[in-house]
Amino acid sequence: MSELFQSVQDAEARLRAVGYLPSTEIATSAFLADRLEKPILVEGPAGVGKTELGRALAQATGRTLLRLQCYEGLDEAKALYEWEYAKQLLYTQLLKDKIAETIAGAGTLKEAAERIAGSEDLFFSERFLLPRPILAAIRSPKPALLLIDEIDKADPEFEAFLLEVLSDNAVTVPEIGTIQAIHTPRVVLTSNAARELSDALKRRCLHLYIDFPTPQRELEIVRSRVPGVQEALARKVVAAIQAIRKLDLKKLPSISETLDWVRALALLNASTLDGQIVADTLSTVLKYEADIAKAKEHLNYIASAELPEAVR
Repeated sequence: MSELFQSVQDAEARLRAVGYLPSTEIATSAFLADRLEKPILVEGPAGVGKTELGRALAQATGRTLLRLQCYEGLDEAKALYEWEYAKQLLYTQLLKDKIAETIAGAGTLKEAAERIAGSEDLFFSERFLLPRPILAAIRSPKPALLLIDEIDKADPEFEAFLLEVLSDNAVTVPEIGTIQAIHTPRVVLTSNAARELSDALKRRCLHLYIDFPTPQRELEIVRSRVPGVQEALARKVVAAIQAIRKLDLKKLPSISETLDWVRALALLNASTLDGQIVADTLSTVLKYEADIAKAKEHLNYIASAELPEAVR
């Protein structure tokens, strides 16, 4: 059973309990979105934990997670529902004798069609409806969290469709009518800012921007996600990542790449960083050859970076 966050501190504690280490800003947004029953739009660079936040919120509140991955060309049918035509056909075959009785004595094709039309509700009812993530969240018998991932990849027309869901917690199926949510779903939308989202969508959401983490938070994430890592190595990697992010690169390394680098260095039995090992493993952190070449021009700067003593 889902349970509301009781305070910002409760939200932070419960997110930490499921392995997500939130900043105070993230915990505050999670608390407000839950208690106000408002969708939350999470923006920020790729790899900073936007999708993970959606998953963690579902776990922390005991909600069923339903995820919709957006892409160009996504339409209502793929996000909302589709009819199970094979099942409809099977029913038609099973009921063919009854259909024959229905149209028996019809003088014309038009009259026969009108008689069959009177039975349309049988074949276009919820028993033949195959719910996709949005409708599944609306119809879920248990409280659900709907994660709409990378909404900026979908077309603007799809945004317009979402407004009914976000405003009314309902969806309209033309053949059936409006289906109201059994439980108000929590909704998390993520965006990498590939395009500007509409004002109408933004008005309906709380906004949260997740940036690259502070050195303190990133070090804490490394300790949590790579248990057993040497403290000296964890500090050197976080300091190096922070230094790399100050370079003019096409794609700055995310938290996931920090973790990959720590794991890779641990496998290589590295206990610290020097220019050579940084050069040998930069491909773990950077994804473009031009970025790797630029970083290699600053090997000493990266390898010698240190975290302040205040970062514990």
